[in-house]
Amino acid sequence: CPFLSPFPDKAMAQLESLVQAHAPTGLVGSSMGGFYATWLAEKYRCRAVLVNPAVRPWLGRDYLLGEQANYHTGEVHLIEQRHLDQLQAYDVANLSVPDSFMVLVQEGDEVLDYRMAVAKYAACRLIVEPEGDHGFQGYERYLPAIVDFLTAAR
Repeated sequence: CPFLSPFPDKAMAQLESLVQAHAPTGLVGSSMGGFYATWLAEKYRCRAVLVNPAVRPWLGRDYLLGEQANYHTGEVHLIEQRHLDQLQAYDVANLSVPDSFMVLVQEGDEVLDYRMAVAKYAACRLIVEPEGDHGFQGYERYLPAIVDFLTAAR
């Protein structure tokens, strides 16, 4: 799990560099990582597992504007509207190869509306569990299936 810039364009540049250095690649992303992994999987034609993925992270996020401290490092960054706007450039409106995605969501996600992910990824291998939370309770139960999905031949 790489430490990413809080600024979308910089974070995606970091991720693209990693994907290019390690192709062929399988991706696993949770929340914003799921949003980024969707775009990367489409661009690089690889498989991705998304866990409670963010779908339209630029919407309703005005509360993020201003100074934000990194949860792990305490480093403070100024988040501006242009940073939220950058996220729209990474939206994948239509998945070209839905079977390249395995999506795990829990209805009890207290951060994101799971229904947005269910609608967007309906044609994918979609697993919806009742209850749970944003951290996806019991994630470890899916590790064998995740490895099988990422390593399966197309």
